[in-house]
Amino acid sequence: MFGNFSYCNPTKLYFGDDALKYLNVELPKYGKNVVLIYGGGSIKKNGIYDDVVKILADNGKDVAEISGVMPNPTVDKLREGVEIARQHKADLLLAVGGGSVCDYAKAVSVSVNCDEDPWEKYYIRFEEPACEIVPVGCVLTMVGTGSEMNAGAVITNPHTHQKIGHVFADEKIMPKFSILNPQYTMALPHYQMVAGIYDIFNHICEQYFSGEDNNVSDYLSEGLMRSVIEASRIANQNPQDYEARSNLMWAATWALNTLLSRGKSTDWMVHMIGQSVGAYTDATHGMTLAAVSLPYYRHILPYGLEKFKRFAVNVWGVDPAGKTDEQAALEGLTALEGWMRELGLVMNISDLGATEDMIEGIADGTIILTGGYKVPNREEIIQILKESLK
Repeated sequence: MFGNFSYCNPTKLYFGDDALKYLNVELPKYGKNVVLIYGGGSIKKNGIYDDVVKILADNGKDVAEISGVMPNPTVDKLREGVEIARQHKADLLLAVGGGSVCDYAKAVSVSVNCDEDPWEKYYIRFEEPACEIVPVGCVLTMVGTGSEMNAGAVITNPHTHQKIGHVFADEKIMPKFSILNPQYTMALPHYQMVAGIYDIFNHICEQYFSGEDNNVSDYLSEGLMRSVIEASRIANQNPQDYEARSNLMWAATWALNTLLSRGKSTDWMVHMIGQSVGAYTDATHGMTLAAVSLPYYRHILPYGLEKFKRFAVNVWGVDPAGKTDEQAALEGLTALEGWMRELGLVMNISDLGATEDMIEGIADGTIILTGGYKVPNREEIIQILKESLK
């Protein structure tokens, strides 16, 4: 393990089926004005909204609401939320929902006291905030993104077909606290559950398929991947299995709270390609990742052959005896594909609404990163996307 790094994660987590009661512990730490942020209204149907609102009232909070945060939050919605938070003089932004709601709350938090346009400042120029940041707390209802314990915020600009994530450098932008009750995830439709599961798994892969040293982070990644595979199979058969859903929730948090990336390079090209697909199709994030993963991994496998063989052996139990490294590595990707199909994931971008005439635009909207085993050029991205259409 050769990397030099610092590590700080200040988010406090409350985990378990009685975790919401700890909102009473956190709320007194902040001022009176709270902005409650949530999505399409499912939390009103399942009772979570009523529970949260009661706790806010019991703590004497003056509450404004930002509702209707979509699965791929848009820049227009961000600007709307910034105005609401400004008018309310927000002391705390409380996100109740999945990763998109948490991402959105963080994007609002860095924009409320900023005089510049947030899209230009944070998503085009990738600048850091120089203004006061409004603190964020999260009550998580869907797992996958890990947004409950990191400083990332993904926003979509539908006018320019761009979906861009900004992982802010300052740990102050991480949620101050997050409440994780696995029971809150059990009302999700199967499609959303498995999309979240693949998002978890791919977060780990993006950090695993890079670097050549003997890194502790890779051992942690292998254990997390095996846990996700095991829990996903149980949850896929019985979505009400509390232990499986709790393991998935915990794995999702650790998959992207920056721990696994310490001391090594990371890839993230599957996310860059998938996010660009999402900008054109508005498809569910985890499904865009599933649809482009295998073509991308097959493309870079020759450049990271040793790690792909290790993935096959240590994660999928492939026996390398009598096989070349390439044969063993490819068997690992075959096992990955089998598991993905078992879950019922979308395996091509055509099923998400992408068409051949979108390919060049999606490629042009893909941000090229340099941390992986092979830095793809535009022509390679186009080829990967064409293979993802099938």
